[in-house]
Amino acid sequence: MRFQVLTLFPGMFEGPMSESIIARAQSQGLIEVSLHDIRDHAHDKHRQVDDYGFGGGPGMVMKPAPIFEAVEHVKSASSLPDATPVILLSPQGDRLDQSSVERLATFQDLVLICGRYEGVDERVHQHLATEEISIGDYVLGGGELAAMVVIDAVARLVPGVVGSTESPANDSFTTGLLQHPLYTRPAEFRNWEVPEMLLSGNHAEIDRWRRHEALRRTLAHRPDLLERLSDDLLTEEDRRYLDELSREHK
Repeated sequence: MRFQVLTLFPGMFEGPMSESIIARAQSQGLIEVSLHDIRDHAHDKHRQVDDYGFGGGPGMVMKPAPIFEAVEHVKSASSLPDATPVILLSPQGDRLDQSSVERLATFQDLVLICGRYEGVDERVHQHLATEEISIGDYVLGGGELAAMVVIDAVARLVPGVVGSTESPANDSFTTGLLQHPLYTRPAEFRNWEVPEMLLSGNHAEIDRWRRHEALRRTLAHRPDLLERLSDDLLTEEDRRYLDELSREHK
């Protein structure tokens, strides 16, 4: 899978893209992260990519021409399919969630545009970006950190990137629930013990315990996730257990 990142600050990606799972995935040829400096497509001697906004107001606005040319150059140089998503990282975009990550992971290529300053010229929104993504209801200095989040989340779903194929399938949100509690050795730490069930060796009961704990944790911390779950993702036992938890709470 190839990620084409258009940014004014390619150096910001050097650390995150050269460590841990992302670095290993690149070295194994599972993913490719290519950085493109938008300033390379500004044709004046100062390589200017921003200007004052029409109508006045604070801050500078990223000019459309360098962004359009950068995307067109990347598409041509990398022979990207016409259907390749061109994603603008923007606080006005749709909120990134696991279902959108899973959708993006079905593509061979993604183009990520990192905005800066007060924002980008509206014509980029209207005529270049095929979609816009936000990673939360807050404003960052630019789209670089958001692009890194998208790359990290999507890359985990590329086969072979994560060592265990079961790991992504059991993550929080993938199942529609928060993940169950996790424990490792030692079995007792500062007088806090691992739940006895996890030491029993009874895998069927362990799975049942984990499911119940995931339901308990989700109900306590993110009940909105339960409200969004479709009926086919909750078993009759799940519903009975949730009813018990509700009665205990009352």
